[in-house]
Amino acid sequence: LSPFRLVPVLLHSPSPPQFLRRQQVLQLYRKILRAIREVPAEADRRYLQEWAREEFRRNKDATEESHSARSRFVFSDAIRMMITQGNMQLQELQRTLKLAKS
Repeated sequence: LSPFRLVPVLLHSPSPPQFLRRQQVLQLYRKILRAIREVPAEADRRYLQEWAREEFRRNKDATEESHSARSRFVFSDAIRMMITQGNMQLQELQRTLKLAKS
């Protein structure tokens, strides 16, 4: 599973948990792009931007919706895990950038 998942554009009003999860994903995406802006080498910066965008795009159809309670639980856990992994990768990028500056 990839750490980056976008919540799909919803055709109906999202439930409160869907809304909160979507906000978490968008916040993570913005933080990652902000961190990437600090990469000094332009080629590396472009590569990382494209990588992040592609990861989010590739996983945009992840959803917490399902037909059974068990499946819904599994999807919810998977999305939560991907957000956690994304945050860990963001922290690693931030640590790497901090070390490169010192």
